[in-house]
Amino acid sequence: MKKSDYELVISHYFQMWIKRDFSHLDKLFTADIYYSECYGPEYVGLSEIYHWIDDMLAKQTVLAWEIKQFIHEPSTNTVVVEWYFKEQQKLDVNDFNGVSIIKFTPEGKICVIKEFESKSEHVAPFH
Repeated sequence: MKKSDYELVISHYFQMWIKRDFSHLDKLFTADIYYSECYGPEYVGLSEIYHWIDDMLAKQTVLAWEIKQFIHEPSTNTVVVEWYFKEQQKLDVNDFNGVSIIKFTPEGKICVIKEFESKSEHVAPFH
């Protein structure tokens, strides 16, 4: 796969959260996908992923999931994605920055996602 192909798959997945449409998720993820969220939960396999998505759709609306940059490691079919995320649950709106390490199979499906987060507001304490 070309770099642009990986980027398209990742962008499509992020947009699924905005559009709330996961009807093509099994075309992007392997059946045995491993997914580690940035705040601790881990899911293994599409059935757990669908269960998590159903749970999140009932309580969360994703307002933005914007990609800042892609970093490619072609020798391992891995892409690191830096992003900004904003969501609403009831009346609470939360946002944060993050990074995902995403590994692909040789066939181009996502088999591993590991997310890490950072506060969206940064300070310069010595300025």
